[in-house]
Amino acid sequence: MRLHHVTEGDGSPVVLVHGFTQTLASWDAVATDLAVYRRIVRVDLPGHGGSRDVRAHLDETAALVGEAGGEAVYVGYSLGGRVCLRLAVDRPELVRGLVLVSASPGIDDNRERTARRLDDEKLAAEIERGGVDAFLVRWLAQPMFASLPRSTLDDRRVNTADGLASSLRLAGTGVMEPLWERLADLTMPVELIVGERDEKFVAIAKRMRELLPGRPRLARVPGAGHAAHLEDPAMVAAFIERFLVRHAPVTS
Repeated sequence: MRLHHVTEGDGSPVVLVHGFTQTLASWDAVATDLAVYRRIVRVDLPGHGGSRDVRAHLDETAALVGEAGGEAVYVGYSLGGRVCLRLAVDRPELVRGLVLVSASPGIDDNRERTARRLDDEKLAAEIERGGVDAFLVRWLAQPMFASLPRSTLDDRRVNTADGLASSLRLAGTGVMEPLWERLADLTMPVELIVGERDEKFVAIAKRMRELLPGRPRLARVPGAGHAAHLEDPAMVAAFIERFLVRHAPVTS
């Protein structure tokens, strides 16, 4: 079992991992900027894009991403961030650096996690019942995506109802082992990126920063909501490149 992925550019490797309902194409603009001096690997997660027929739990997904990317700097958005964090905990020797965009270590309250698992199951059933297009309209109507360009729907429509439903059931936040207590164990450089209007994830990032060794940089994207890499890809690419310059020298 392998994940669909594409590679471009030459130099120090950087792996970009997308969020729920997206595909590797969501990183197009960021990858174009970074690939000038880097080898960029973009991965389709299980249930998404070219990996739409792959089924895997979060820990299995992390292992598959690590197999595709090898030793590299890993950059993950939302679901992709949780996958990259899981990989950093399980296989730290592969993760030279970790950039988390609008990501969480999971839900550490048992009751809240159980409630989220039930909500994710309802969403999965909704996708199966109504199809991808109807679900995307509902999903992107959430306040956290209010400033997101509607053009991002095109990329997501290649996904299937069965694939997205399986992603929620197998790798959703409700079934994820919370990793808050493991943050202090991470030894690789870390950077946190959030949209300044994404209040929930700004608060999560602040809490993470207090628990991570060395209190890593928390970069905020002005005017952006949850999907900061889609709302202002140039700034997100600049934040990532600045991190790479400090922690992953260019090689050829």
